[in-house]
Amino acid sequence: MSCATSPSRSPAPAFTERDLTAFRHLRRFREALIRALEAVTAHPSLADPKRRLELGDYLCLFLMGLFNPVARTMRGLQQASGFAKVQREVCTRRVSLGSFSEMQHLVDLRVLEEVFARLAAEVPKTENLPAALRTQQWMARDGSLFAALPRMTWALYGGGREGFINNAVRLHVSFHLLSEAPAAAQVTVGKACERASLRGQIKNGDAYVIDRYYSEHYAFFGELSARGCRYVVRLIESRAAVSVVEELPVRAADRAAGVFRQARGRLGSEKTLSEVLRVIWLTGAGGQIIMLATNMESGALSAADTARLYKHRWQVEYFFRWVKCLMGCGHWLAESPRGAALQLYLALIGALLLQLDLGRRPSKRVWELLQWHQCGMLEEGELEPLLQRQLAAEEARRQKDAAKKKP
Repeated sequence: MSCATSPSRSPAPAFTERDLTAFRHLRRFREALIRALEAVTAHPSLADPKRRLELGDYLCLFLMGLFNPVARTMRGLQQASGFAKVQREVCTRRVSLGSFSEMQHLVDLRVLEEVFARLAAEVPKTENLPAALRTQQWMARDGSLFAALPRMTWALYGGGREGFINNAVRLHVSFHLLSEAPAAAQVTVGKACERASLRGQIKNGDAYVIDRYYSEHYAFFGELSARGCRYVVRLIESRAAVSVVEELPVRAADRAAGVFRQARGRLGSEKTLSEVLRVIWLTGAGGQIIMLATNMESGALSAADTARLYKHRWQVEYFFRWVKCLMGCGHWLAESPRGAALQLYLALIGALLLQLDLGRRPSKRVWELLQWHQCGMLEEGELEPLLQRQLAAEEARRQKDAAKKKP
């Protein structure tokens, strides 16, 4: 999978080169951590006066490892902790390998969840969705696998080629389509059920855009409706059997969006019938037939807007590709279940910190510029104009592509 990602469409705020240094991101993270610790109590062992490695120092050093293009291993970070500048900006003293490894077992993930939630709430909303789709807080829900090391046996995953041991960690994300930022996350072993993960994080009144995997059990639709949730889900076209209750009209605007039929009905066999919902048939970009189901009536969400909303679901796929860039495509600094979850949460937090400063999710080219700067390959004052030029070029290209798609 390519690590390139689609840039966010919100205008970039004014920033300076100093705003974009990794050390500034770490200071902002530490401020959020201090606020989070007011709401969540850390492990009591971390308050022991004999402990030399503090929680904030450990997490900042770990996060620096995700930002920094050179230090990609625990030993590399341990060596960097002896540098005078790192001790001034990141951690106060040299860190031993034993202390760094031990800390992954003491970090309460609720602390990082609180930091993540606070930073996610700061990301401003965009106007990337059509006005008709901004009436709900739509979130694209999906999961992605991160390859684990063979010795991470706890992450055994049954996928892949027969006869090979496959270990993987799965990151589940609810991606807010209005802010183009993650709103909720969970880390599990690779073989964990994505529907079960979503069940544990549903909040009354949520609105979800979900893919075919979630449509394998039609009873799940009823669970969402019972919690007052709105949903748009793609069906598995080869298995979807629709018992039509009522055919619905297809308007000219719907046809322009590729919709050729919509109806109210139930899905499944006689014993497993779903709730009554609206099914929409449309033609995809490749000519394939796509079936979408929603519990929203056409007056609240037209067939055309339903099709457009499902297209926006791909933003969560772009986000996963970006996180894998930040993760170094799965290079693990901690290998326990809690350590892997810690690293993925820090990757999400790192992505939010960059988005807050740049006003958008960085593209591959922007991320490369930031890393060249960290390596000292850009002269003082060179980063800011290069970034502004790259962001302006990406925005101009986006507008050109949008103009081509207009009828």
